[in-house]
Amino acid sequence: MCLAIPGLVVKIEGDKAIVDFGGVKREVMLTLVDSEKVKPGETYVIVHTGWAISILDREEAEETLKLWKEALQSV
Repeated sequence: MCLAIPGLVVKIEGDKAIVDFGGVKREVMLTLVDSEKVKPGETYVIVHTGWAISILDREEAEETLKLWKEALQSV
């Protein structure tokens, strides 16, 4: 099972990006998404095994992160 947690793109380096997952930063490949739409500090992505597989708008990402926080608080 894959858990889809949005991460914020903070830097682009060619076909790779540095993505921040709430303080944990990882290098991610961008070749599976339209990299022209990816803007550092603005774009959220869903990542699977090191590859960005989907671009999210800020509203959708923030709603997903809110739901994750609520779910984790109830554990």
